[in-house]
Amino acid sequence: MWVCYGIQQTDKTSLGTQALFGIREDTGLVGQQYQWLTTIFYIAYLCGELPSNFLLQRWALGRTLSIYMFCWGVVVISIAAAQNWTHLMVLRTLQGFFECTISPGFILVIGTWYRTEEHSSRSLFFQSANAGFGVIADLVMYGIGTHAERYGGLAAWRCISLFLGASTIVAALVCFALLGSPKEVRWMNKDEKRMAAARIISNKAGRDVTGTKWNWDQVTEALKDPVLYFSTLNAFLSSVPNGGITTFGSLMYRSFGFTQLQVLLVGIPRSVMSLILFLIVGFYTRKVPNRRMYVMALACLPPFIGLLSLSLLPSSPHLKWTKWGLYFMTVPTVLSLFLAWTLIPSNISGRTKKTIISSSTFLGYCVGNMCGSQIFKTKDAPQYIPGTIGASICLGMEFLTICAWRGWYMWQNKKRERAARESGISPEEMERMGREMGEQDVTDLKNPYFRYSL
Repeated sequence: MWVCYGIQQTDKTSLGTQALFGIREDTGLVGQQYQWLTTIFYIAYLCGELPSNFLLQRWALGRTLSIYMFCWGVVVISIAAAQNWTHLMVLRTLQGFFECTISPGFILVIGTWYRTEEHSSRSLFFQSANAGFGVIADLVMYGIGTHAERYGGLAAWRCISLFLGASTIVAALVCFALLGSPKEVRWMNKDEKRMAAARIISNKAGRDVTGTKWNWDQVTEALKDPVLYFSTLNAFLSSVPNGGITTFGSLMYRSFGFTQLQVLLVGIPRSVMSLILFLIVGFYTRKVPNRRMYVMALACLPPFIGLLSLSLLPSSPHLKWTKWGLYFMTVPTVLSLFLAWTLIPSNISGRTKKTIISSSTFLGYCVGNMCGSQIFKTKDAPQYIPGTIGASICLGMEFLTICAWRGWYMWQNKKRERAARESGISPEEMERMGREMGEQDVTDLKNPYFRYSL
């Protein structure tokens, strides 16, 4: 999962690096056409979200994910042959449609294998590939760029697409053989599968997520649940700065005064720090319960300060390392988004309801990234002041949203604890009944013995 997620993130964000090596000039991009390559990606991602989530619930997780991965690998290879904006738009549309399964699919996989207290650490481990694999990819792309600069031949951005697409196809074949829920994997015997299923009964959220009938009552409940709107809004507000950073990060480094090859190297410390941060937070949230949402809120503050400060500094070459330091402060940006994703398997019970809230969350993710790629406009280069201010405002609003979201969970838990005390039922009996209701696909709102993880 770590390798697959890392490849997907690199595939998705490689456009920024390819822009350094001439994709805009070679394909004749003008005006906002470069930004639209990111926007169309997330429009297609959004359109594919609900049907792919439905398919993930109804069919085998591992096979669905690996087939989608193989298809986007073919698309990424095809980008190497693009000659104009139309070619790129078609290919980025297909890429967005096929990549939409990876994050929700992996979150579902985590929910079928691990207990609630393990969700954040296991999810953050594979999500750390966003940075960890990024370091490997940056070094490889630096080598590709250096070779193209010295010896010429095929354009570096085309070679990057060939490398990333081929890596994706290899990963898809490995996934087909190994990845899936305990019920479907081929490398476990029946006794081992029963043990894996029994391990997560205490989650009170059921066992497996595949082959389940669609429950319209759970759809109605999901639409009435405030958590759907908290999760969607948080994903949107987090993704606006994320969309700008992933699309314009390399170009912003370039605007600070670094060369195109230096950009790949000066971005590595940020990726390394991100990897370290993810591992520390994963370990901390595993050892200390109910701290996820505190970390989510705190993660909004450094990027808020960094981006706002960047918008206030003049465009001057002697400030490039100061700007690099402020941009370095954006490292925790995605932490609040990724930790929020881990709350879905932990705090949502009912398989159809989980699918609806997951889809809505990734809807917010897509729309936020679309907006983020558009508020950073070519005409605002090199400082991109409107974009950096807009991203800062979103981070401030996200901080307030997370605080309100945690307050809602605390209120729900206290109300249930009070009702439990008044009922006179023993803690052991409540635990047993909660597990039984979870196995019957009862939702978190209808299961009075369910407690929300904070």
